[in-house]
Amino acid sequence: MSEFHLPSLGADMESAILVEWMVKPGDEVKRGDLVAAIETNKGIIEIEFYEDGVIDEILVRPDETVPIGTVLATYHSEGEEQAPRKTGQAPTKPPQPGSTAAVDAGATGRQRISPAARKRATELSVTLAQLIGSGPGGAVSVKDVEQAAASAHKSMAKELATGPTAMRKSIATAMARAKREIPHYYLGTTIDMSRALEWLEQYNAERPVTERLVYAVLLIKAVALGLRKIPELNGCWIDDHFEPSSAVHVGVAISLRQGGLLAPALHNTNLKDIIILMQEFLDLVTRVRAGRVRRSEFMEPTITVTSLGEEGVETVYPIIYPPQVAIIGFGKIVERPWSVNGMIESRPVVEATLAADHRVSDGHRGGLFLAAINRLLQEPEYL
Repeated sequence: MSEFHLPSLGADMESAILVEWMVKPGDEVKRGDLVAAIETNKGIIEIEFYEDGVIDEILVRPDETVPIGTVLATYHSEGEEQAPRKTGQAPTKPPQPGSTAAVDAGATGRQRISPAARKRATELSVTLAQLIGSGPGGAVSVKDVEQAAASAHKSMAKELATGPTAMRKSIATAMARAKREIPHYYLGTTIDMSRALEWLEQYNAERPVTERLVYAVLLIKAVALGLRKIPELNGCWIDDHFEPSSAVHVGVAISLRQGGLLAPALHNTNLKDIIILMQEFLDLVTRVRAGRVRRSEFMEPTITVTSLGEEGVETVYPIIYPPQVAIIGFGKIVERPWSVNGMIESRPVVEATLAADHRVSDGHRGGLFLAAINRLLQEPEYL
């Protein structure tokens, strides 16, 4: 028998609420399968299984708050026998999300939730496990979900007016640690975006709306490819030494509607076709703003990109998110006078800034990295 534990999702995490199970006893699971959702101060995070096996027993029920390391379930892998159940102990059989059993599960102690209410909860980023239903038998209705969303909105507004939220506190803790422990150096450059935007306009004109790209994806891909030249910016500082990463997982800073932000990873960014990357980028933004992010996306960025162009900011001075060793910031694209073959023209440009860890790299290497990003954006057709 093996044990599936609640993983740590950062130094500031001490416990989490088990929101829902996506498996039940007897289910076969593969490494990487999503098996449960937990709620932390960073939102709802879906956690993956870490090896092939078969679920034996669910030990923590939805709505329970448990500390890091708690055994959430037991399982057996290939070659192991299923652990015998203790005498008199009934099996735990949580219904699968979205199934009919999830609506009719009052007898098992689980919430009764209509499919319409579950869908509405996803749209409004409402955590179902915390709701008390007003319908027959305590069933959660659409009205219950909408009332909870309205209440949460008022509570959030009050918190923002009177003090930092839990997420703000978490961000502040991480950034204070970064500024205290990481010897930052900063570099900046101005990049001519005329070639990239011309290519993007032509590309999008030939495709339906659902297949069009946004320029942010070009920036993300250029950062990922630029790391081929300067690989020491890709990785993490752990246990007083740098651990380079052979994979490039670009974290993308995404602002949340209720305030705060997360920077989950787009995995293997350097290897993805730009169209696939666009699809994954949109999916990631949608899920994060709906309050659903996977543990691997949350824990595995090897470098981060942040952009405040949508907010009208021209220059960003980012802070490294530990344990990473670099972060790149992009401002909004603006028209500026630009010298071209001795002539002054008006060109769309963007300010790119790099914050990097002096324990791992220096200004010379950082400058080469920004130059590599610049060159890549001058040939957008090869991204």
